[in-house]
Amino acid sequence: MRFNTDYTVENYIINTRWDDLPEPVRKRAVVCSIDLTAAMLIGSRSRQFNAGVHLARAVCAEGDIPVLGAGQTFNLFGAVTAMAHAVNALDIDDGHNMIKGHPGASFIAGVLAAALDKNITYKDYLTALVVCYETTIRMGLALQNHYGYYHSSGAYGAYGTAAGMGRILGLSKDQLNTALSIAEYHAPLTPVMRTVEYPSMNKDGIHFGAMTGASAVLSSLSGGTGRGNLLETPEFRPLVESLGTQYEILNLYFKPYTCCRWAHQPIRACIDLLNRHNFTYNHIKKITVKTFEAASKLSKIKPRTSEEAQYNIAYPVACALVHGDVGFEQVSEDGLNDRRVLELMDKMAFNVDPALEARFPAMRLASVDITLTDGTLHKSGEFEASGEAKDAVDIDWISEKFMCVTKFMINETHQREIIKILSDPGDISMRDVVSFINA
Repeated sequence: MRFNTDYTVENYIINTRWDDLPEPVRKRAVVCSIDLTAAMLIGSRSRQFNAGVHLARAVCAEGDIPVLGAGQTFNLFGAVTAMAHAVNALDIDDGHNMIKGHPGASFIAGVLAAALDKNITYKDYLTALVVCYETTIRMGLALQNHYGYYHSSGAYGAYGTAAGMGRILGLSKDQLNTALSIAEYHAPLTPVMRTVEYPSMNKDGIHFGAMTGASAVLSSLSGGTGRGNLLETPEFRPLVESLGTQYEILNLYFKPYTCCRWAHQPIRACIDLLNRHNFTYNHIKKITVKTFEAASKLSKIKPRTSEEAQYNIAYPVACALVHGDVGFEQVSEDGLNDRRVLELMDKMAFNVDPALEARFPAMRLASVDITLTDGTLHKSGEFEASGEAKDAVDIDWISEKFMCVTKFMINETHQREIIKILSDPGDISMRDVVSFINA
């Protein structure tokens, strides 16, 4: 493997400025900020976040960096550790179809911790988000191509975390090159399909990817060395050359439901059938979901934990039919014993449709057939999930999502105040932003 260290990536990371970004990219950065804030806030009410806090307390020194959604403070690495356990805990964060994972959640803990450590402005924080999305997604594309199997988000998130933290902490080009090399080399190349079939807090490997990326930056600052990463090889030169001209942040999708994206298509199909034909869950005799192969691998067990509820296809579809939604209340441990949902799961069948499989991953489609107790058959037709890149998600869409998913923990007045402050890319300091949100 030949590496060409010309600092193209490092120059992009260090030199990108807010005022030079195209207007659609700046608007998208604000959308991403609101969305990731929502994900971290509701994640701070999860068992996974509690585990991250306990881990941070056990292995990290004390510090004054606040944690979004909680009252604790830690040192830099401790803040990364705690927040990385929150942001993907409810599986409500953004994604990118072609890397089949969650770029924003994979790096945001490190970026936010560094932003609070240096107390940069909100505008500079948004700029760092853009830089991280662009470098992270490109590393994701390179990893999938190079290794030939499906890695979870923590794999490329280590690289993106190093990029964002390195920029904010002021690493030199040499130090940043070292940090990126260490992060990519030690990134957790986690076999995500294992946790798709057997759900646990392993999930997308995001928390350990973030911790690896943070460790890489701290190692570089401490004199550690590393050489080479995939984006320095000739094979992936086109990905690097497009930095600053092609923006992958515009190709993100956004999730309205707290479960794996691969279950969102049949959820949408079911809700559409309910609305169009005016029946309820207790009229249903049989449900047949036709989908792509990867989605069919999702767990179908009756969940005992939040993770088993999220990385599931039968449970969230049943929740949608019973509740008309899949949110925190449905996937938290307190909501897992709804007899109506569990009984409906027994009426489901899942089939791989070759036509839908042929269009994956560029398109993720599903259809649903529902047979009622009186023999009536309702067929949904093919559905994509809502919030795809072509839907051009804007401030209004993401604000409505924020209001919906955080309503159980934040009153409406404060919800609107948070959205207002996050919608203005100004010079307010990040400590003031987080203090206001946590109030």
